[in-house]
Amino acid sequence: MMRRHLARLRLAAPLLALAAASGACRTGAPPQADGGSDSVPAPTGQSTAAPAAPAAPRASAGVLTGLEVLIRDSLHLVRGKRVGLITNQTAVTSTGEHAVDVLARAPGVRLVALYGPEHGVRGTVEAGEHIGTQRDERTGVTVFSLYGDTQKPTAQMLRGVDVLVFDIQDIGARPYTFVWTMAMAMEVAAAQRIPFVVLDRPNPITDEADGPLMQMEIKTERIGQPITGYYPVPLRHGMTSGEVARYVNGEFRVGADLHVVPAAGWEGDEWFDDTGLRWINPSPNIRSLDAALKYAGMVLIEGTNLTVGRGTEAPFTYVGAPWMDAPRVLAAVRPYNLEGVRIDTVRLVPQGTGYIPYRGEQVRALRLTVTDREKWDPAYTALVLLTETKRLHPTQLKVENEGFTQMLGSKWARAAFDRGEDPRVINQRWQQELAAWMPIREKYRMYPKD
Repeated sequence: MMRRHLARLRLAAPLLALAAASGACRTGAPPQADGGSDSVPAPTGQSTAAPAAPAAPRASAGVLTGLEVLIRDSLHLVRGKRVGLITNQTAVTSTGEHAVDVLARAPGVRLVALYGPEHGVRGTVEAGEHIGTQRDERTGVTVFSLYGDTQKPTAQMLRGVDVLVFDIQDIGARPYTFVWTMAMAMEVAAAQRIPFVVLDRPNPITDEADGPLMQMEIKTERIGQPITGYYPVPLRHGMTSGEVARYVNGEFRVGADLHVVPAAGWEGDEWFDDTGLRWINPSPNIRSLDAALKYAGMVLIEGTNLTVGRGTEAPFTYVGAPWMDAPRVLAAVRPYNLEGVRIDTVRLVPQGTGYIPYRGEQVRALRLTVTDREKWDPAYTALVLLTETKRLHPTQLKVENEGFTQMLGSKWARAAFDRGEDPRVINQRWQQELAAWMPIREKYRMYPKD
C-alpha cells in the first residue's frame, strides 16, 4: 500500500523524508454472505480461513480521565466559580460517575449551565436532529444546545458563567463534531474573556494520523459545514481534545485563557481497550472501538449515496447500495492489496429510525473486517472503494458536492477523484501534506509513547 511505502507516520516518531522511502438503531436482518471465497486475501502470514484478531489489549494502565485529575489536584481552576459545562454521556470517571454529578457536588463549585453538542447531554438524540433548550433531569441545571442553528454559546448562554469547561470523549476523526463544538466555544470564551478548561481524555484510536489534511481553503471559502471540519487537521488527526484545543489556540491565535487538565497514565500509542476505561457510545452509531476506527475512513462514504450500514448491527462496517455489483467492486479492489483488512460480499436490509439510507431495501454490500488495526489505513481503503465503485457505476454513484469536498480536505483532491485519478497517486500527495504538517502538530503533543 502506498502509505506503507512512503512512511508509517506515527506522531512521535521521526519523520522520514518521503523521497527516501442515530437514536440507537434497531438491528436489521443479519447480513447474508454472497460467497465466502470472494474476498481480499489476508495479509501475508495470516490465515485466510478466518480474520486475525486485533492485538491483545495491554494490561490496564490505570488511566485517569482529566475529570478525575481535576478533582484530585486541579480543583482550583473551578473552585469558587460559576461553572458552565459542555458535556455529554461519555464524560464519566473510571468508576462511572458523570461529570455533571461530580461537579455539582464538588466543594466550592457552582454548576450553573450545561451545553449539549450533537446528540445532546445524555447522547440519546439521532445525528442531525434538532435539540432545544432543556433542563437536566437530575440537577435541574439549564441545558443549552450547541447543535443546529446555534453551534457556539451566545452571550446570553454565558451570562453568569465564570469559567467554561469542556469534557467529552472524542473519537479522533475530523468530521466528528465534538472537537469543533469545543473550538467554537473556546473562541467565544476568548472573546468574552472567560477562562476555558478542557478535561482531557485518551484518543481511542491512538495518536496516529492518516488520511487527507484539510486545507485552509475549506475554512476560508466555507466549503461544507464548520461543525464537521473547522480547522486544518487530517481526517484521522491523532490528537486528544486537549491537544486539538492547544493546536487551535496556538496556531490560529485564538487568544483563549486555556487550561488543559491531562488524562493521567495514558501513552499516545495506547488504544482505548488498553486504558481500563469503560466504553460508552459517544453517539448512537459509534458502538465500539472498531466502529470508531472504521469511522476515520468510512465516513468518506457518507459523502455519497452509498450506505455504511446505518440501521444494521455494525454501522461503518459496510459499503453498499441496492444497485451496487458488490462482487465486481471487490474484484476491482483486490489488486490494491489493502493491508490489515478483509473484505467480503453480503446482502443486508437496514432497519430502524432516524437517518438510515435504503431503509427496508435489500442492499448489496461489501463488509470490512479489520485483521490488523496497526496496519490498516481507513481513509485510503475508503478512497479505493469509492474510486472503483465510481468506475464501475459511473451513473449510479452520486456525490454530495460540498460535504464530500470538505471530507477529502481540498479542492485538488476532489478534482482528482472526479477525473478518476489513481487513488495511489492521491494518497501519495496526502502523505506528503501530512508529513509537512506533523512538526506543527508535535508542538502541541502532551502524551509520550511507550
